[in-house]
Amino acid sequence: MPEAEWERLSSEAQREKGANWRRWGPYLAERQWGTVRESTAESDPWLNFTHEEATWRTYRWGEDGLLGICDRQCRLCFGLALWNENDPILKERLFGLTGPEGNHGEDVKEAYYYLDSTPTHSYMRALYKYPQAEFPYQHLREENARRSRQEPEYELTDTGIFDEKRYFDVQAEYAKATAEDVLIRITISNRGPEDAPLHLLPTWWFRNTWAWGPTLEKPEKKPSLTQIGPDEVHVKHETLGQYRIYVDAGPDGEQPTWMFTENETNTWRFEDPNSRRPSCKDAFHLSVVEEVDGVVNPTPSGTKAAPHFKCVVPAGQSVQFRLRLAPIDDLPVQPFGASFDDAFDQRIDEANRYAKSRVAPGLSVEEQMILRQADAGLLWTKQFYHYVIPRWLENKNNPKKDQGHPMPGQPSPRNADWGHLYNRNIISMPDKWEYPWYAAWDSAFHLIPFAKIDPFFAKDQAILFLREWYMHPNGQLPAYEWNFSDVNPPVHAWACWRVYQMTAAEGKPDRVFLERVFQKLLLNFTWWVNRKDIRGKHVFSGGFLGLDNIGIFDRSKPLPTGGHLEQADGTAWMAYFCSSMLSIAFELADGNPAYEDMASKFFEHYVSIAEAMNSLDGTGLWDEEDGFYYDHLHLNGRSIPLKIRSIVGLIPLLTVDVLFDRTMEKLPEFRKRMEWFLKFRPELAKFMTYMEHEPNGSDEGRRLLAIPTKERLLRMLRYLLDEDEFLSAYGIRSLSKYHEQHPFEYELNGEKLCVQYQPAESDSGLFGGNSNWRGPIWFPLNYLIIEALERYHQFYGNTMRVECPARSGKYMNLQEVADEIRKRLSKLFLANAEGDRPSYCRSDVLLSDPNWRDLVLFYEYFDAETGKGLGASHQTGWTALISPILDTLATRRHHKKTPQQPVEQPMPTEEHV
Repeated sequence: MPEAEWERLSSEAQREKGANWRRWGPYLAERQWGTVRESTAESDPWLNFTHEEATWRTYRWGEDGLLGICDRQCRLCFGLALWNENDPILKERLFGLTGPEGNHGEDVKEAYYYLDSTPTHSYMRALYKYPQAEFPYQHLREENARRSRQEPEYELTDTGIFDEKRYFDVQAEYAKATAEDVLIRITISNRGPEDAPLHLLPTWWFRNTWAWGPTLEKPEKKPSLTQIGPDEVHVKHETLGQYRIYVDAGPDGEQPTWMFTENETNTWRFEDPNSRRPSCKDAFHLSVVEEVDGVVNPTPSGTKAAPHFKCVVPAGQSVQFRLRLAPIDDLPVQPFGASFDDAFDQRIDEANRYAKSRVAPGLSVEEQMILRQADAGLLWTKQFYHYVIPRWLENKNNPKKDQGHPMPGQPSPRNADWGHLYNRNIISMPDKWEYPWYAAWDSAFHLIPFAKIDPFFAKDQAILFLREWYMHPNGQLPAYEWNFSDVNPPVHAWACWRVYQMTAAEGKPDRVFLERVFQKLLLNFTWWVNRKDIRGKHVFSGGFLGLDNIGIFDRSKPLPTGGHLEQADGTAWMAYFCSSMLSIAFELADGNPAYEDMASKFFEHYVSIAEAMNSLDGTGLWDEEDGFYYDHLHLNGRSIPLKIRSIVGLIPLLTVDVLFDRTMEKLPEFRKRMEWFLKFRPELAKFMTYMEHEPNGSDEGRRLLAIPTKERLLRMLRYLLDEDEFLSAYGIRSLSKYHEQHPFEYELNGEKLCVQYQPAESDSGLFGGNSNWRGPIWFPLNYLIIEALERYHQFYGNTMRVECPARSGKYMNLQEVADEIRKRLSKLFLANAEGDRPSYCRSDVLLSDPNWRDLVLFYEYFDAETGKGLGASHQTGWTALISPILDTLATRRHHKKTPQQPVEQPMPTEEHV
């Protein structure tokens, strides 16, 4: 990382005086409407607060905007407002379909891209494609409503709105002259064949913290934006401080018309539609689009302000607009002099050097472009998230109620048992439109690429979810906004361990961080053991565990059959949790013998779970006939295997750990306890890999601990590497292709429930129909499988070679298999021989447009047969794992050999992996 950027991050991490480089950033949500926290507890959020109402209704818990920024507490916000003289409303926020409107659930219907950002957001760049014809809001709703779950989604690019290149490229750039002196440059390019009119309103506004009554926070005085000159506005906020906003003249040299209003709900919308209340949230829309007089503030002051530029953009040409926000104690002498452009040039140069520092040897130009956009998407998707459950449950967060329109009913118990939860932080989100809220296991995967981009932020995020205002007093981590009490896979311990490893490999082992997270993870582990091991037999039933509709039943609800499930994934995840905690305990025990006891505890717990999964008395989850792990339905004293070959049954592969004898020699108490187990529990070796010595004659003294035996591992790998089962051209499928012709069926009350291979969108209504684990490619589990294969290879080396793909006659060691999966995943984004990127969800016209073809989206999941991107289009969180995957492949090419230790998971010591 370039020295300047590293110094900024370090000074922020050390909380040095004047270090505030991350105070301003891309923390503004893309969608605040239609979220749980902006509804009432008894309401359906999709219906309670709509896209149209967001024009005039004030939010309580956050804000949204177009290509915008805000401070880290979302007090002062900035975003773009556009009008092409055809749309029925100002384009102030992104449009999309809510869960009930989309034939596959929620889905943003816009074209926008995150192109660049440094970790401190000293430079950022993003792009929005704005049609010149009327935006097809209603057409998108109607066509998607007409389509069934068996049909693909109807996208904005399918409407023909971009034909003949009749659109504007709207590029927003931000550069910081100093930590809080933010320069803004907006460049609008007309890609069409004719001149086209455009209205631009770069808008500043305060989040409304004054109209909602008391909160847990100190009530604030009403802030203000006040014009003090033709191009200058004074900003005053009680806690944020004072700033000046400067606006340069437009491209024609004319000064814009300033407009002011209040960021307050326009109550006439539901009280008296025939009236026109001035000074309301939608005053700019009413004035510019509907040409209503008297709706903006008569005096140049308010809590929302924008300069109104009107221009005609010539065909094939660009126009530029410049703005600036500066703190009152550091005002520029010339806001738009030569220093403005010099600052941009300097920050762009730093961003280029930062990007170059991220480039592994051997990366191609195309791979560098993909990696840079993946990093940018991850950084842009950081968001201010605010949710205080006690205040929310009071049912006072609905303007229709608070301002004269009571809502019926009483608060439901949704999230009511999370009364401690007080979230007000910058969080890495899965996707700021479709998922403008966190999910616990998504966030864990984000930490891996963040550990390379910004290790300080990665550690802060790891700690954050373990803090007492997030973690439940009983030790549970909050799952996701809709239902914090549901459960995501317990991968947080793995993520914390990996962040430590990756930063330690850079020569910066942070044992304080590791101890902090370990103590809290103990609470979370205990919650799992106490709450999810129904029979006390070390077999776990965790709920849906993030895999949504993968099974025959909704695993988050009581089974319609009665009885309970024993889950192969839930049980294996807990063994994985044990393995991660064992790794951390080993590291901390070096120099602190107190942790030896914890190492013994997690070693023995791991063995107990492995024993339960593999039990030879018929009560385990291994199916000897099929050679696979299955969920079991326990009903009326019977244990019924649900023979679905899904990624659920592959998760036991992940639970593999390589230990070194010389490490254990340093831990005499642990070794004594382990040797007792080896002596008195020899039968364990019959059904698991139980501290087996390496087979290749090495004197390293390695031992392997894994749930499957070597023979069972090989049987599972045959499924994993069979292209008619799990191995796709683009990675590992989430359900075996075998079930395409052989669906799994279960009869319940005369109705047949079915799980069938679906390579793309789901036809199941579970979880709103916007997720599908019945076939597509998902990055998080592909990444964990790759890591596991490399750990097996570290132990077996070339003594274990498998046919890959199955029946191909080509044999590989497990490191080569891991790299083969990496190559298949990378094919999703790399241009093929025809110049197409399989993940692109675009028409041929757009693919041939030079202003589109190199813009990459990092989708939620991918069609297992075509590679087409699916789900949330900007899910740059866990799909940003493509960055370490590309890094590793490039390093392999550069060195022209395969190191035994994976590049993207460097180890702090050689003793323990």
